[in-house]
Amino acid sequence: MRIVILSRNPKLYSTRRLVEAAEKRGHEVLVVDHLKCDIVIEKKSPKIYYKGEYISNVDAIIPRIGASVTFYGTAVIRQFEMMKVFTSVSSQALTRSRDKLSSLQILARAGVGLPKTVFTNYTKDVEHVVDSVGGAPLVLKLLEGTQGLGVVLAETKNAATSVLEAFNGLGARVIAQEFIKEAGGADIRAFVVDGKVIGAMKRQGKEGEFRSNLHRGGNATIIELTDEEEKTALKATKALGLGVAGVDMLQSSKGPLVLEVNSSPGLEGIEVATGKNIAKEIIRYLEIHVDE
Repeated sequence: MRIVILSRNPKLYSTRRLVEAAEKRGHEVLVVDHLKCDIVIEKKSPKIYYKGEYISNVDAIIPRIGASVTFYGTAVIRQFEMMKVFTSVSSQALTRSRDKLSSLQILARAGVGLPKTVFTNYTKDVEHVVDSVGGAPLVLKLLEGTQGLGVVLAETKNAATSVLEAFNGLGARVIAQEFIKEAGGADIRAFVVDGKVIGAMKRQGKEGEFRSNLHRGGNATIIELTDEEEKTALKATKALGLGVAGVDMLQSSKGPLVLEVNSSPGLEGIEVATGKNIAKEIIRYLEIHVDE
């Protein structure tokens, strides 16, 4: 197969591992910076122009699209789809997963467990928002935040109302979410490929930090999911239509609660924690589905 990896940096761990895994299985790999692609739209003849030539004879793509460039990255994926190229993450699924509010609504409709969440359009009744998620402490998240950025734990009702008013004043869209104390600053990342959980880790935030993101100094250890956790991860992935996903969940007294479904999950943390060759599983996923 000829595989294109859409990535802005070929030196990133995830990109390098995917290239290595694909080449080891005998495939030709091209790393393409999606922001440098020109999309040529023409009746029945979609094309992508990159570095002086048209990209052709591609069997599959693996999108590694950063959150800040979702709009253009999605357009490039869509163009490959129009060229009848298989993608590990569809343009529609990427769009769904990146819209935090929409994705939560889709997950709720599918019956996936979630922390109680409230979104408002700059309401002045911020006290009602706080009360609606069970009061303080509560978590406030910017809709555009990633890797734990734009996430605040408000310990008291006064703090929560002050932060909400400040965000409203800045015109920043924010969601309020109940704080799951029993999670103890930890969450679970389940890595799903082609409808199967192929690895899972527990991420623990550093001392005094409620966010468990590895980018913020957390640590990860391998974990075996319960049947309910595995079922929740698969249901969430299916609801959003993702072939490859990282499902972040909290362990709560109410069962597993999904925080987010990541459509471009990093490979380093999960591969190091589990010792599993996740990149190989993604390449095998392409092999199974190309030319189906």
